[in-house]
Amino acid sequence: MRIRKYWDDQPLILIMALAILFRLLAAIFAKGWGMFDDHYIVIESAQSWVDGHDYNNWLPGSQGNTGPTGHNLFYPGFNFLFFSLMKLIHIHDPQVKMLFMRLLLAAWSLVIVFYGYKITETLDGKKSARLAGILLALFWFMPWLSVRNLVEMVCVPFIILGFWFIIKPESKKKPVLSWFISGLFLGLATDIRLQAVFFPLGLGIWLLFTGKFKYLLSFTAGSILTFSLVQGGIDLVIWGKPFIEIYSYTALCFNERNDYISLPWYDFFLVIGGMLIPPVSIFLFWGFIRKWEKLFFIIFPILLFFVFHSWVPNKQERFIIPMIPLLIMIGSIGWMEFRERSVYWSRHKTFLRSCWITFWVLNSIMLLVFTFTYSKKSMAESMGYLSKYPDIQYMTSIDDGNNPEMFPKYYLGQWPVMSNEKNGDRSLDSILVYSLKRGNADAPRFVLFTGDRDIAPMVVKARQYLPLLVYETTIKPGFIDRLVHWLNPINRNKTVYIYRNAGFFPEKKQ
Repeated sequence: MRIRKYWDDQPLILIMALAILFRLLAAIFAKGWGMFDDHYIVIESAQSWVDGHDYNNWLPGSQGNTGPTGHNLFYPGFNFLFFSLMKLIHIHDPQVKMLFMRLLLAAWSLVIVFYGYKITETLDGKKSARLAGILLALFWFMPWLSVRNLVEMVCVPFIILGFWFIIKPESKKKPVLSWFISGLFLGLATDIRLQAVFFPLGLGIWLLFTGKFKYLLSFTAGSILTFSLVQGGIDLVIWGKPFIEIYSYTALCFNERNDYISLPWYDFFLVIGGMLIPPVSIFLFWGFIRKWEKLFFIIFPILLFFVFHSWVPNKQERFIIPMIPLLIMIGSIGWMEFRERSVYWSRHKTFLRSCWITFWVLNSIMLLVFTFTYSKKSMAESMGYLSKYPDIQYMTSIDDGNNPEMFPKYYLGQWPVMSNEKNGDRSLDSILVYSLKRGNADAPRFVLFTGDRDIAPMVVKARQYLPLLVYETTIKPGFIDRLVHWLNPINRNKTVYIYRNAGFFPEKKQ
């Protein structure tokens, strides 16, 4: 009865309590990373800078760097400051640092839930806000994504705040200032994820065609200010030229647009439809479409963002994340309005209730699984295991598919050379020959075999080059990693077999 009372009278308190609980659980238990970019791009690079190394050779003066690489340095730079603080207060354990990082990300993501509720309530009232709020808090993917270092997720609170400042009731008192502040936040979102530019761009086009020129000037000034100061300023300090990384990124995307996974234009319809779980995803799609006229100033930027990503051949699920919370909010408003007026649903309440029960059962199962999922466990734990060995200058990884893994040196706490990082030919013989070509001093201290098939033939061949190679230990992936790999082998979550070169480390460290 107390929960029901809170749900009826003060739903935001209950929604925020649930959001905090599951994000806290995810911060504690959802270790590792989800995709390549939320570790190697923003964590591996930042920690290497703190350690006086440049893992990706992104910075001028680094050996192998030939100029700007097209990477946004704002968020990696923030992580650099974070890891520098951890070093200053003598916190060195990689897992402990990542726990604090996940807690920080979890707290930041609460902005989405709180202001998502407030925006929906301001636009339509408490009923729609309750639905949007509970979905933003407890959709199966939200807590897990909230503690990931994906720029597509980290930019979302800025997007939500940008819309809040033009929607909140107080904005009518000082509209010019409200639009300026909105521009500031959306400029920051673009600083983190360049493709988020379609949100301020869409709002700017809407202001232009509705004749709100005073607001357009204020909004544009705010957007350009934060974007120029952050994006342009960082590039100016590092490279001596503003926006040079954006230019390099744009050129790279254009030249290599067909070098990535190319999927059909309708792929993101399927992705979103599956993520939001049918039939609720259909309810939200229908609700979103119904509000196109009344809430066009929000819907148009979303559509602009969606159309661009549907047009670009390279489609990865994470690309579409920035629009998902806004879609849920607008969809909730449209669906609640439609449901209350629908003759069909008023006559089929039992069926509607069954749809929602099915949704919450499926969502709860997936929520519990992902909230406690240690992703890429075998990769992180392998490096954590080897961190007890000092001065590992050289390693080699060999895969059963001739596609060696990139291991996360962040968890190792050292930055050894790995032969497969430097060698274009990834065949087993070529990797091992390369490992030895500069003499015994550069021989691998450890060989990491990854695969699901019998690795014995690879071990036999490796011992032709490294006769003192001895078995060390086996690190298995977590259940979800194994399941994801089974569903789609492109997700390379494999068992890691660690072999030690006894010529360098005669004894196994305990």
